[in-house]
Amino acid sequence: MDSALESRLDQLTRRHAEIGEAMAASGVSGADFTKLSKEYSELSPIVEGIAALRQAQSEMEAATEMAGAGDDPEMKALAEEEMQALRGRLPELELRVLMSLVPKDADDERNAILEVRAGTGGDEAALFAAELFRMYQRYAALKNWKFELMDLSETGIGGFKDATASITGRGVFARLKFESGVHRVQRVPETEASGRIHTSAATVAVLPEAEEVDITIEDKDLRIDVYRSSGPGGQSVNTTDSAVRITHLPTGLVVIQQDEKSQHKNKAKALKVLRARLYEAQRLALAATRAADRKSQVGSGDRSERVRTYNFPQGRVTDHRINLTLYKIDKVLAGEALDEIIDALTAADTAERLAAAAE
Repeated sequence: MDSALESRLDQLTRRHAEIGEAMAASGVSGADFTKLSKEYSELSPIVEGIAALRQAQSEMEAATEMAGAGDDPEMKALAEEEMQALRGRLPELELRVLMSLVPKDADDERNAILEVRAGTGGDEAALFAAELFRMYQRYAALKNWKFELMDLSETGIGGFKDATASITGRGVFARLKFESGVHRVQRVPETEASGRIHTSAATVAVLPEAEEVDITIEDKDLRIDVYRSSGPGGQSVNTTDSAVRITHLPTGLVVIQQDEKSQHKNKAKALKVLRARLYEAQRLALAATRAADRKSQVGSGDRSERVRTYNFPQGRVTDHRINLTLYKIDKVLAGEALDEIIDALTAADTAERLAAAAE
């Protein structure tokens, strides 16, 4: 480890000790004690890892000194044996310390709002959007997550113009956050008589679900329009003015909800989506500020970025961010092999964060 990193470890160890002393002192108020206690508990595992690393480093120094001193063959052999064991442990301990320094994504444990929209490619793009939406629905079922349809705009041939769902469960956003972006499909459409391969696209957005305490929305900032639902899926509710369109005036964001028969329920769902979109905009702006000097390859969250290609003639799925190709397109679309891609993306993101922490 370089001197800058060692200095940082010293700083964290000192801070941990200072907090411990402050908490033990009298006169610390309830609010201050709670704040200090939270910081202390967050630093404790990091400091424990630093202590274990430095103990092993100290033992390595002692063993090295012992191996180079004196003429006792038995003592020298014991020292070299200990050095060999420590050489195996030290990299693991260093990695543990570095991993503890990697900033955690505070949104990883949140639920998510999934939005899938047909892009370029007409009917074929809408059919592909429907396949992607069902892929995530199957994946959620495999994870025992709750997948709740929030809004759906269908085409006449089974495609989706756009679809929105709420996904609830443990670590939902952590697993799905790298799915945002443009997903491209290459195949021969059923309607193509000449057998030519067409390229179409759909955009995916995965937004961390925001609580009311995260985003405050003022009534004066909203324009709410109520109208009669229409289109496929809307026939059961189009006898009353139950559809809701909410416009957030400061940002121009528009959310339409017409899946429910109740105007009240549609409004609640629309506000949930609006809150998630506003929270995501804040989150991405903060991430961009933090990474102004570094272009992250993984997880930028940019919906315009092409992230993955599904090539049906070759049976392959390629994630362009990490140059990963799997020849199991059916299993990916069934949700069964999606973990292989997500695991690789998570590992790449962790490696980037480790590199940043080590600088």
